Amino acid sequence: MLKNKHQQKGADTEHHGGLSKRERQIMEILYRKKSASVEDVRCEIANPPSYSAVRVIVNVLERKGHLRHSRQGKKYIYTPTVPRKRAVQGAVQHLLHTYFDDSLHQAVTAMVDLHKKDLSEEDIERLAKAIRESH
Repeated sequence: MLKNKHQQKGADTEHHGGLSKRERQIMEILYRKKSASVEDVRCEIANPPSYSAVRVIVNVLERKGHLRHSRQGKKYIYTPTVPRKRAVQGAVQHLLHTYFDDSLHQAVTAMVDLHKKDLSEEDIERLAKAIRESH
């Protein structure tokens, strides 16, 4: 079965690296709530756009392959198609590739530099343990 260009892109990108800020915001709401109607999503947004604007964004996310819908009475209920953990992994992979030339070292160094004032000894030990256990 042929897919339109949005479905091809969405099916191929099991992450959220290529989403707009508002699309990511809506995906975060849907991951947190597990599933929701357009109005439920809209109610979660600070300074929300119009119902129509949220509906358009949700429809775009569905066409991209990030959401699916089911019908409950007169409402459509939207659910993410990719488990959150896999979406996060894809987004991190996109971040590594886009900003750090696929260098895990550069990415981790940048994050540590960004948060070095907030890192406790416990945080440092947990990071070191995660690195040791990855081998």
